Amino acid sequence: MAATESTMIALGTPAPNFSLPDIEGNIVKRDDFTDAPALLVAFICNHCPYVIHIRSQLVDLIRDYQAQGVAVVAINSNDADTYPEDSPAKMKEYARQYGYTFPYLYDKTQEVAQAYAAACTPDFFLFDRERKLIYRGQMDASRPRSDTPVTGKDLHAALDAVLEGREVPPEQIPSMGCNIKWKS
Repeated sequence: MAATESTMIALGTPAPNFSLPDIEGNIVKRDDFTDAPALLVAFICNHCPYVIHIRSQLVDLIRDYQAQGVAVVAINSNDADTYPEDSPAKMKEYARQYGYTFPYLYDKTQEVAQAYAAACTPDFFLFDRERKLIYRGQMDASRPRSDTPVTGKDLHAALDAVLEGREVPPEQIPSMGCNIKWKS
């Protein structure tokens, strides 16, 4: 399991547009969430041990913040031809099995992952009401096979700050996970 860190693009970067199908085939766009006080874009997939490690706590965290008005989308940009476990059909299965309450989108062309400079799964990007990047980095310090519990501490702190109108501290730790499975 080779670990890849997120690229940590510049804070203040505008949220790139996206228009991607969800697991039901509906097109979901960035601008569908203009009324939300924040937008969390999470690059995840089905098979990555890092995503599997945090999945249940991530689902709970997202559910809590959706109840407070935060818009959330998860995007799978992996090459499903090479990694069939990440196919749209399997995405639908996993979303139902694990109770995803957020749109789970498939980035078949990988253009959205490139626009966000996403590098790994999981990779988190939090944007404020104006859709400027205010957080990019880890959910917390837990990793597979570590004794550190999954708490979501870092992502919780960023989400709380944006909802309370406070500045998110610029000292942020990169996310770590499996690299996005790019097409050849």
